[in-house]
Amino acid sequence: MALSRAVVSHRLNLTAVCLFALAITTRLTGAIAPGEGVDLQAPASHAAGPQPAPPVPQAGYAGSDTCVACHSAEGDSLKGTQHAQAKNPRSPAATHGCETCHGPGQAHVDDEQKGHIRKFGEMAPDAISETCLTCHNRGNHAGWEGSAHESRKLSCTTCHSVHDPKSFERQLVKTTQTELCATCHRTQVAKTERAVAHMPVREGKLSCSSCHNPHGSISNVKALRVGSSVAESCTSCHTEMRGPVLWEHAPVRENCATCHDPHGSSNDRMLVVRMPMLCQRCHIATRHPASIYDKDEITVNKSNRMFGRSCVNCHSNIHGSNHPSGQFYMR
Repeated sequence: MALSRAVVSHRLNLTAVCLFALAITTRLTGAIAPGEGVDLQAPASHAAGPQPAPPVPQAGYAGSDTCVACHSAEGDSLKGTQHAQAKNPRSPAATHGCETCHGPGQAHVDDEQKGHIRKFGEMAPDAISETCLTCHNRGNHAGWEGSAHESRKLSCTTCHSVHDPKSFERQLVKTTQTELCATCHRTQVAKTERAVAHMPVREGKLSCSSCHNPHGSISNVKALRVGSSVAESCTSCHTEMRGPVLWEHAPVRENCATCHDPHGSSNDRMLVVRMPMLCQRCHIATRHPASIYDKDEITVNKSNRMFGRSCVNCHSNIHGSNHPSGQFYMR
């Protein structure tokens, strides 16, 4: 009798285990409706947590959908630009959209005169730049306050347009950067068109911002992008002229623009004047003689110092020499 009871008990336990396994299998295959049997989705739902509620517009803000209902052209112009990238937490689209720059717009919607909003075409340059600097205050834009362009009452919208850009890069108001800079810096841009020697700006290899930071610099002159002097800016590319050298040439160490015009020149190697007149501005009394005002020997005898490379025929290492006997820059 005891053995029979043990067998029956064992069979009942085995049946319970099978039923439990069947219930789990059926639940996994979707045979059991949600809420019946074992709730296997509960742990996943608990791990995911509650879904965040959509942001509620703050008081005074109408929302970008309300703005584009009237200003559809402006809304379409933002598509594809950095200002419309909601995934970037620093973009206007990630905060209040149009009202990030133009201010709360509910009063503008309710006002028949359409006031109570920032209209950049009617704002002072300082106020326009102040609005842009709420976001664009890092990196290249950090030196805007006190810069040459800011002190001349220019604003961000002088060069950039948010809703009507003419270029695919940096939303400029002109087609190219060179064309934009030429509206003010006509002399410098005209030098890049000289035939003999010029910076490769018109070929598209360089642009004005390759050397200059139009938003200003806090460490050097002429809003240079690199270094704290003209010489450091030039040697950032022309590294072979950097040195150090044993025998230094003072004009080279002080400023490359003493002899070269960085934007372009009608002379070879972008020199500010032709050779030998370039050297004769400083070396007017030497032994062989170096100046046409000393004697007529140079012109009468047709010295090679008057033609071609002129003084550099002999003084070839004019940027400096490391040779022990190179105090005359001949080696």
